[in-house]
Amino acid sequence: MSRQAVQESGCVEISCQNCGLYQLCLPMGLDSADTTLLDRYVKRKRLLKRGEVLYRIGEKFTCVYAIRSGSVKTYVSTDDGRLQITGFHVPGELLGLSALDEKRYNCEAVALETTSICEISAGCFEELVREVPSVHYQMLRMMSREIRHNQGLMLLLGRKNAEERLATFLLSLSRRFALRNYSPTQFNLNMSRSDIGNYLGIAEETVSRIFTRFQEEGMIAIERRHIILNDLKRLSAIAREPYSATAQVIPLPLTQYSR
Repeated sequence: MSRQAVQESGCVEISCQNCGLYQLCLPMGLDSADTTLLDRYVKRKRLLKRGEVLYRIGEKFTCVYAIRSGSVKTYVSTDDGRLQITGFHVPGELLGLSALDEKRYNCEAVALETTSICEISAGCFEELVREVPSVHYQMLRMMSREIRHNQGLMLLLGRKNAEERLATFLLSLSRRFALRNYSPTQFNLNMSRSDIGNYLGIAEETVSRIFTRFQEEGMIAIERRHIILNDLKRLSAIAREPYSATAQVIPLPLTQYSR
């Protein structure tokens, strides 16, 4: 999405064919007629500032959201008031689908940076799923991925040590960006060290220490929030994952949509 596409009001008045999401719709199985239908239902008028809440836990389910640019974190609150990060979400991913069952959002979503989103109302989304079989099929695929993601997260937290968890986290982000034709080795980490540690179940100080060690050993380079993965092969070995320079692997520990 071009910078000119975002107006000061936050409204983006362009068609799906001119949006970065259009290329993401094609792998979903949408043909040109389907994307015309999608264009009729989708509203592009939200620009979130860093720290702005998209929706809160318990709120009535009103919309499904797609990230066009930027990033979002989702989290829940424990009974004693602590926060638990449940996912980090990047362009092309959907938010709010887990509210379909109870018709209320079961987590909170907050922008990690200036973030542009598309939205489709709950009623329109259900109509779109009924009218476009390819959308329904994609929904089933996403649900299947979510099951695998949950299994991967259980493995990550239950079997891997801190160093292995962080390496797995970086590789997961790498694959997700690669799937969207972004660089798999250079991207921004807009989540804080504290949030990364919260999500991975390790202390913030441990996250910083491992990042420093990875950087000293030449596997990564960090400049503020920008990170370069210099050695995916070594990171894969640390994460105990098979290394392939070309294989398109679905990331396990990060959610495709909010839980």
